[in-house]
Amino acid sequence: MPIPIVNSIASWFLKKRFHQIELFLKYPNEVQNELLFSLLKVAKDTDIGRQYDFDSIKTYREFNARVPVINYEDFQPLVERSRNGEQNIFWPRPIKWFAKSSGTTNAKSKFIPVSTESLEDCHYAASKDLLCMYLNNNEDAQLFTGKSLRLGGSKELYKENGTSFGDLSAILIDNMPFWAEFSSTPSNRVSLMSDWETKMQAIVDETIEENVTSLAGVPSWMLVLLNNVLDKTGKDSLFDIWPNLEVYFHGGVSFNPYAEQYKAILPSNNFRYYEIYNASEGFFAIQDQNNSSDLLLMLDYGIFYEFIPMDSYGTLQQTVIPLSDVKLNTNYAVIITTNAGLWRYKIGDTIRFVSINPHRIRVTGRTKHHINAFGEELIIENAEEAFKRVCKRTASEIVDYTAAPIFMEGKEKGSHEWIIEFKTPPENMSYFEELFDNALKSLNSDYEAKRFNNMTLNKPKIHSARPNLFYDWLKENDKLGGQHKVPRLSNSRVYLEQLLQINSI
Repeated sequence: MPIPIVNSIASWFLKKRFHQIELFLKYPNEVQNELLFSLLKVAKDTDIGRQYDFDSIKTYREFNARVPVINYEDFQPLVERSRNGEQNIFWPRPIKWFAKSSGTTNAKSKFIPVSTESLEDCHYAASKDLLCMYLNNNEDAQLFTGKSLRLGGSKELYKENGTSFGDLSAILIDNMPFWAEFSSTPSNRVSLMSDWETKMQAIVDETIEENVTSLAGVPSWMLVLLNNVLDKTGKDSLFDIWPNLEVYFHGGVSFNPYAEQYKAILPSNNFRYYEIYNASEGFFAIQDQNNSSDLLLMLDYGIFYEFIPMDSYGTLQQTVIPLSDVKLNTNYAVIITTNAGLWRYKIGDTIRFVSINPHRIRVTGRTKHHINAFGEELIIENAEEAFKRVCKRTASEIVDYTAAPIFMEGKEKGSHEWIIEFKTPPENMSYFEELFDNALKSLNSDYEAKRFNNMTLNKPKIHSARPNLFYDWLKENDKLGGQHKVPRLSNSRVYLEQLLQINSI
């Protein structure tokens, strides 16, 4: 089918969809409130619906007072019952799939329910919206002349007790309509391979002869794949292999640490990057503008949002607020209630609103991935912006990093200890440390106060990691590929000590 016709069809769908998007842009709080009571009505006769008497909840205030905020450990017993074949526990329709996720803070696997509604009305709907928004912003797009190179998880789907579990990407690929495979590469067979390193080689072999026009996947793992493609072909630029490549749809981890490395292998000012914010629990936000780091919070995917200000998170003063009460530039933990039966579930991410009309956000980190050993409240967003500034000034490039506190001992003051794997190391590490420390001070007033005259914190201590340290650590912990991430910041020294030990071998 000629591309102008394909784009015209997509534009027709876009116009229909824009009417719905305009509704939640204009009436965000009303759309969210209506969604909440729709979810309560659907689930009123489930076990959890009867336990909290969903049928009698008439206001958000009642919902907030009656239904507890939970984490995965609270929810796990219900998940296990559902995985064993019980029905109508937290969602009235059968749950056939569970997205398996180990996360980064706990080796124990999590099994997140995926309902037919969340699959169709959230994950697949978001994929369509992403394409529609991209095409709307780029009328000259030629996506449909070739294929999308998708990079998903490395787990196969396993079945037991009538239910299936695996990486979310495997569930999505396994349930796609048959025609979707024709516009994607690699094949489903290769995409669902379980051994990550074997799969990477198979993807390279299968995709280098394709006409790839777009990329989709987690930045860290996609970069590994693309470098393998360049090594295999002996090329320096991906455009020498795929001349029609025009956009990379990315999410899962911050793009900032990898931006310069992508520019090096995709040397074109016309190449576009589009960010998404999704997880096993749902698809939350989409970049809806060219050349922007702001993500539009999608309010009609069957997800009701609530937020906990991080300055009260985990304390007796903790408060939970709906979308109508959020403020700009405040760090929030995200709470979701979904059309897969998650009720007031803490997903573990933190965000801040950069716009309220419409509701646009930036992901700032994880509730457990920050350093606050001395009241400094250092978050991932601070660290990655600091690295971006310092790498530019020192002509260095970072592959991965992690950090933890050096706790006070006797009269010795505390500090932060970092281990960084460089692709291009700085010529002068002491100068890098100084610039990095100053950048953190400029970005975080709490950190600056604790560093003032070394009052509480001494200057940071930085180790340079050997090549492939983080890859080897992930492999040793069976966390290669998919959505597995290196834990960036932690109040515990467990990850740092493991990496320092491996680095010294």
